Order: sequence, then C-alpha cells, then structure tokens
Amino acid sequence: MIEEPENTEETPEETPAEDAPAEAPAEEAPAEEAPAEAPAEEAPAEEAPAEAPAAETEAPAADAEPAEELGPKERRRAARSTHTGEAKPQRSAEERATERAEVRKKKAAERTRWRQRARERRRAQPKTEPLARGEHGPGRARVRQGIVVSDKADKTITVRIDVTRSHRVYKKIVRSSSTLHAHDERNEAHTGDTVRVVESRPISRSKRWRLIEILERAR
Repeated sequence: MIEEPENTEETPEETPAEDAPAEAPAEEAPAEEAPAEAPAEEAPAEEAPAEAPAAETEAPAADAEPAEELGPKERRRAARSTHTGEAKPQRSAEERATERAEVRKKKAAERTRWRQRARERRRAQPKTEPLARGEHGPGRARVRQGIVVSDKADKTITVRIDVTRSHRVYKKIVRSSSTLHAHDERNEAHTGDTVRVVESRPISRSKRWRLIEILERAR
C-alpha cells in the first residue's frame, strides 16, 4: 500500500516531457510560412515569359525567307504535295468528237483563205515571155573569170577560178580556188587561156556554165 503514492508522483513528471514535442511544432510554424512569401517575389519572373511569344512570332518570318528561294524542283515537289488527288471531270466521246470537228473546220477555213491569197498574188504578177534556149532564168546570171586547165574533152573545158579575199576576223589575205566545167561549142579555148564563163541551164551532168569570150591566149 505504501508504493502506490510513489507511482502517482512520477506520472506528473513524465507528462511535461510528452507535452514538450507538442509545443515544438508551434515554434516551427514561422519557418513553414517563409516559403509562402517567396512566390510573391518570384511573380515578376513568371511575367517575363509573356514577352517570349513576340520573339517566337518573328521566327516564322525569318523562316519564310528561305521558302521564297526554293528551286524549280522544290516548287514542283511542294505543288505535288498540295495536290488533293481529285481527277478532272472526263468528257464524253461525243464532246471530244465535236471539239475535233470544230478544230478541223477552223484549219480548213484557214487553208482556204491562204490558197485564195496565193491565187491573187499569182494573178497580180506580170507574165514573162518564155526563155530562149540556153539562156539563164529569172535574175542576173553569174559571171566568172578563170584559167583553162584542161581542154581534152570535146566541147568542154575545165576552168580554175581563183578567189582572193580578206579574212573577216584576222584581215589576212586568203587565197582559194575551185574548178568548174564549161561548154565550149567550137573548141576555141585551150589550156592556159584566160576565159570568161556565164551561168546557164544544165547542159550535161557536170556542165552548168557556158563560154562567153577568151580574154587572153596562153603564151
């Protein structure tokens, strides 16, 4: 019976120790409130990104410049990518036949007008008298002067035509020569003679020239 009062005295001493931790959180409460004030100071930092979209809007404008410098292949590829794939409406066989008939009719009218104008031009031209045998056709006949290099064939002479001209770029004197066959009816010209020939109708397979006169006899 004497030990009971001792136990009652110890209990009051332990209760303050248990109450002590309950008061500690009350003192630590200000430490938890301090972070609550921090967001108020950081509010201006959150407002700064609000200006970022303005910079982002300028970025597409910078990217739009290279799009204008695309090459022809890139432009065609971009046009094909935007194609929806819808086919054009097909025309019926009757519509195509009608269109072809209209085109033929238009071309036939153009040919008729062209033929009519050609007939009018021919009628307006003066009529020319028939050419005498051996004479040159319309226009002035060409005349050449050269040296006879061969008279072996009958009624035919071979004439060498010497040409001297100035080069159109280097202005150097360039000499060249060509040969032609001329008709000599009386076999008057001989090798070494200087003769003059004129252009005429085809007399044989190789003769298109005719002897006019002999300028100088060979010495």
